[in-house]
Amino acid sequence: MVITTNNIKIKPDLLKAISRIAKRENMTETKVLNDIIEKGIESKRKNKIPEHFIANKDTYNSNPTKKELNSIVGIMEAPEGFDVVEAVNDARIRKWE
Repeated sequence: MVITTNNIKIKPDLLKAISRIAKRENMTETKVLNDIIEKGIESKRKNKIPEHFIANKDTYNSNPTKKELNSIVGIMEAPEGFDVVEAVNDARIRKWE
């Protein structure tokens, strides 16, 4: 979907910079402006992990479903009377060894 509008006010120095980028990269000003807006939106998304931190890019899913999230949460069932706090404290001081 393409929306054309004449009501957006952009600073003249930004328009000059966009024009220079377009000429330098042999692109239209519209294409340059769209690319800049897309990159800005991408960088402002919440909980976005920078690509250079992702080791497994081929299997990484940046938008998992609820089912996928539940499969990695680590929910477990324990017998009645199991003290979680005690188990965590034992693990911290390596009492199981």
